[in-house]
Amino acid sequence: MASDVVSMFGGVEGGGTHSTTMIYGADGTLLAEVTGPSTNHYQIGMEATTDRVAAMVKEGLAQAGLDPTTPLAGLCMSLSGLEVAELATELAHLLASRHAGLARHVTACSDTRGTLATATQTGGVVLIAGTGSNALLINADETEHRCGGWGHMMGDEGGAWWIAQKACKLWFDYQDNLVVPPGSLAVVEYLILTHFDIKDRFGMLHHLYDNFVKADFAGLTAKLAIAATAGDKVCRWLFEEVGRVLAKHIAALAPSVNDRMFEEAGGLRVVCVGSVWKSWSLLQHGFLEILQQSAAVREVSLVKLVVGMAAGASYLAAAAAGHQIPRDYRSNVEVFFHYKK
Repeated sequence: MASDVVSMFGGVEGGGTHSTTMIYGADGTLLAEVTGPSTNHYQIGMEATTDRVAAMVKEGLAQAGLDPTTPLAGLCMSLSGLEVAELATELAHLLASRHAGLARHVTACSDTRGTLATATQTGGVVLIAGTGSNALLINADETEHRCGGWGHMMGDEGGAWWIAQKACKLWFDYQDNLVVPPGSLAVVEYLILTHFDIKDRFGMLHHLYDNFVKADFAGLTAKLAIAATAGDKVCRWLFEEVGRVLAKHIAALAPSVNDRMFEEAGGLRVVCVGSVWKSWSLLQHGFLEILQQSAAVREVSLVKLVVGMAAGASYLAAAAAGHQIPRDYRSNVEVFFHYKK
């Protein structure tokens, strides 16, 4: 298979756990989609980030039947940890110099910006709840406002790490007679002990200090979600709390939303990304409670992507290179919840 350089654009979507790279032709045809490890430069460093991106691009070219040395016309890295424009520019320059010939135009931006580009060209909110959490509002007039996204030391409320930490903290505090839990902690205790392969709380110290791995810690959340679905009272309470804190991101951004965006069909579009949203049925009650309390939230539609998040990064890569990839946003998303006062 042969392809002219001007006809290919790549996008990378990356978080703290895994990443995805997609390569599109100029006509909108998806040529390749590959997955890879974390590309968060705070975790692995900028050089390792560019190396992993380059490896995924080359794998994608090979998947498409192309010579892995074939340069792309444009490449955009939409990664977690790139909220600061100067860091994004630095990473783009590093990749261009470290892997010369990978792409003629290289840009970088936050994962939230690339995600929103997958869903709409007219503005909206991205609410990420994966390993961590983050929210970005891009208005129709291109103004931006953020909420959250400060990492597990200062934020990540509603993300999988935060959920796991909150469950562990509740267990610790109950053992210390500091709190009265909303129900029996027998299931939560069993899940913590088995997930971390420990016998008691002292065993947790190794995972908290000597061998802390954020993604492994966050893995407890999937087990808590299964228990909540099965009816465990404390786990259900925990996920209702998650719904509340995620909805607070929207309530916090709502006063900054252009009025016209609430007047669009379906109201403000909120793109929900991350594994925590798979538990929407558990989140919904707490989420709705906060929306009803917010005077600024008039109408919102929660949507999920039905295409890879790297698609938006590919669109941005093409735009930076002076090209417009054909796309149908209605085919890129699915509405799963609508709220109107």
